[in-house]
Amino acid sequence: MADSATPVPVVPQQKGGTRRPTLSRRREVSHASARSLLMTILGEYVLPRDQSIWTSTLVEALRVLDIEEKSARQALARSSAEGWVVSERVGRRVRWSLTPPGRRLLTEGAERIYAFGNEENEWDDRWLMLIVSVPEAKRDLRHRLRTRLTWAGFGSPVAGVWVSPDLSRQREAQQIVQELGLDAQAMSFSAAYGEVGDQETMVSRSWDLSDLKDRYEDFIDRFTGTHPSGERGVLRAQTELVHEWRSFPFLDPRLPLKLLPDGWSGVRAADLFHRKHVEWRPEAQAQWDELAATSG
Repeated sequence: MADSATPVPVVPQQKGGTRRPTLSRRREVSHASARSLLMTILGEYVLPRDQSIWTSTLVEALRVLDIEEKSARQALARSSAEGWVVSERVGRRVRWSLTPPGRRLLTEGAERIYAFGNEENEWDDRWLMLIVSVPEAKRDLRHRLRTRLTWAGFGSPVAGVWVSPDLSRQREAQQIVQELGLDAQAMSFSAAYGEVGDQETMVSRSWDLSDLKDRYEDFIDRFTGTHPSGERGVLRAQTELVHEWRSFPFLDPRLPLKLLPDGWSGVRAADLFHRKHVEWRPEAQAQWDELAATSG
């Protein structure tokens, strides 16, 4: 799935017409920016601590990641406007706290990021198949359907047919077609693959794994053999490690190992991430506490 995919709506309505903040998956997988790095910092260091954080600390943390002060402050303003953080003035200074929606978002994100690659991947050889047709004239609707099913991990071997080896995704598929007004045209089945053709061909036609493989190998090349040093070296390395890894839960359809190429690089990348994260975490957290104490 590509970074340029159109995101799902980012400001859904709650009962009573009130708007609640949400985060498009496109933003989750965008290239490094001040705002996306800020979200990583908030999730990795601010979320575990139930306390406010000064503007100067966040600006300094982003400076460690080569983000200029102006961009750092703009990222804070954007995150505040979107409802993730709230500011409080204390004399001439400002400190920031996570809002309840921001805390929920980051908690869910942390669970997804840190669990990804550690899940048991048992498979009973059964497939979920979704058949849903959209008239050619409704190109925008076709694009929205493709985008959302792709984000949900489905692949499409032929037009109008979507498949997933994860039967638990049926509820999400149902929600997608209902929200797009396509539930009357949709049908789903769960079954084992038959005797006509082969699964390997279906997988290769349903998912382009070559780009994902390249991304995993870039991740491995970047962090293998990395030994951070210096005053904020581990803080920077840990933040970059988490930031780079957090896109993979959205990019990877999480196919069973038996459907993946031999020596799949995603396995090695997951092992590297979890090993480095555990190795660097104590020092990174200590450097964050020191930065907060000296810049606050």
